[in-house]
Amino acid sequence: MPFSFGIKDVIDIFLVALILYYLYRLMKESRSLNIFIGVMVFVLVWLFVSQVLEMRLLGSILDKLVGVGAIALIVLFQEEIRRFLYSLGAHQRIKQLSRFFGQRRDGKSREATRQMIMPIVMACMNMAKGKVGALIVIERSAPLDDIVETGDTIDANINQRLIENIFFKNSPLHDGAMIISRKRIKAAGCILPVSHNFDIPKELGLRHRAAMGISQDSDAIAIVVSEETGRISVAIKGQFKLRLSAEELESILTNELE
Repeated sequence: MPFSFGIKDVIDIFLVALILYYLYRLMKESRSLNIFIGVMVFVLVWLFVSQVLEMRLLGSILDKLVGVGAIALIVLFQEEIRRFLYSLGAHQRIKQLSRFFGQRRDGKSREATRQMIMPIVMACMNMAKGKVGALIVIERSAPLDDIVETGDTIDANINQRLIENIFFKNSPLHDGAMIISRKRIKAAGCILPVSHNFDIPKELGLRHRAAMGISQDSDAIAIVVSEETGRISVAIKGQFKLRLSAEELESILTNELE
C-alpha cells in the first residue's frame, strides 16, 4: 500500500505534540518531570519492541505491564490529572460558553460586588503601608470547602477593620489565609496548597507560593500583602500580577468578579 500523508496526519501529530507539551509543563511544575521522562522512555521501548521488532513474547509482557501501569499512573498522577482537567474546564472559551447558558448578572449583583471589593482594597492598602503580611483568597466557581475546614470559621460580613484585625501581627490567625465566599468572610487561618513551580521568583516568600498554589488548583483569586516589602500581589490562574497600586487592585478584582 502506498504511503500517504495528509492533513489529518498533520492534525494528529499536532494534537499529540500539544498534549505532550501540556503534560510536560504540568510534570515540571509538580517536580515529577523525571517520572514523566521515564514513562515516555518506557512507551517508546514498548512501541519499538512490539511494532518495529515484532517480538511477540517480550511485546506481550510489555503489553501486560502497560495495562497495569495505566492504573498505577492514574493513582500516581491523580493530582496532576485533576489539575489538567480543571485547567481544561476553566479555559476562557468554555467559561464564556457556560456564561452564555447561565444566568446573567443584574445591576444589583454588580453593585454588591463593588461593595465587597472596596473594603478588601482599603484593608490591603492600610496593611501594605504598615507592612502587615496578609493572604486573602476570594472563591469563585470552584468551591473551597476543604480549605475552609483547615481554618477557623468566621462567617461574617466583609469589613475593612475586621480584615485588618485578623491579619494584625499579634493575632493568632494572621499566619494563615482568609477565605471569602459568597461575599462573606468564611474562615481565617486556613492552610493552602503550596506551589512548587520553579518559575516563582526567589524573593517571593511562602505566602506567594501558597497564593500561586490555590490559583493553580482552583479559579480563586489570591491577594498577597508582603510583610517584608509591603507590596501587593494577586495570583490568578497560576499567574502573578506584582506591585499593584490601589487602582490596579480594584480594577483587577472588578474585572474578575463581575
